[in-house]
Amino acid sequence: MEFFDKIYNKLTTSPVACVLDVILTAFLIYGVIVFLKRNNAIKLVWYLLPVALVGVVLSADALGFTVIGRVMSYSVVLVLIAVILLFPQEARRGLLRLASPREVHDSYTTEYNVSDEELHATIADIVRASQNMAKRNVGALIVIATQSMPEHIIDSGTKLDAVLSYPLLESIFNTKAPLHDGAVFVRGDRIVAAGCFLPLSQSNAIDKELGTRHRAAIGVTENYNVTAIIVSEETGVISVAQHGVITRYYDSQMLTDHLEQVYGLKATQSNDSKKKRKSKKE
Repeated sequence: MEFFDKIYNKLTTSPVACVLDVILTAFLIYGVIVFLKRNNAIKLVWYLLPVALVGVVLSADALGFTVIGRVMSYSVVLVLIAVILLFPQEARRGLLRLASPREVHDSYTTEYNVSDEELHATIADIVRASQNMAKRNVGALIVIATQSMPEHIIDSGTKLDAVLSYPLLESIFNTKAPLHDGAVFVRGDRIVAAGCFLPLSQSNAIDKELGTRHRAAIGVTENYNVTAIIVSEETGVISVAQHGVITRYYDSQMLTDHLEQVYGLKATQSNDSKKKRKSKKE
């Protein structure tokens, strides 16, 4: 009861600070619940809430539990530490997303002029190259970044800054080419870099039949707001990864529709479609 007495006294003496305290606590609890829900661990809430309630009760001085009361008074901290230990990859992903805007090189955030027609032509070339490589069972990994791109990943490959075309894409992923093992980064209608190394996903939920190329595509989309297109070297299946989720068996129409959504294009163009499209500065 002492805990609630303190809240009542605080509310009567300093209501603004008390309300702010409650709001911040509610935001903290809400953030933990959303984090667990997004990582399919919402059931843990039913275990964490009783621990927090027991901690509040046992931390009361009236009960006289000095040791356990002091330990349980830090139950929120213990819960946060437990979440980090249970979900290390998810915690790392969140930190990377917070840090990624600062890791963007200025040369990759300047404005570029690209018309809708040129973007449609770029999409057509990506789809054509993907289909051609799929027919020949040539492995490929194409990462499309519409806005920012992580500098350290770009630096891991070879910078090209070349206009995208399907012959260029196919030549890069030729098994005899020096850059075929890495990923190609695309921004707008240009290939920024090739042969880039990507972070591999550590998720245990990934299908065992998916190889390193697919795991790399999932990993980069877990950590960054990009879209990855994968052509399987073993099966020729075209897959797309976005937000850490991979979808397989794309045909040309499905891939075209998806890329049009990624680039923000509409199926029916307005009169302003010929105007230059500019990227937003980060």
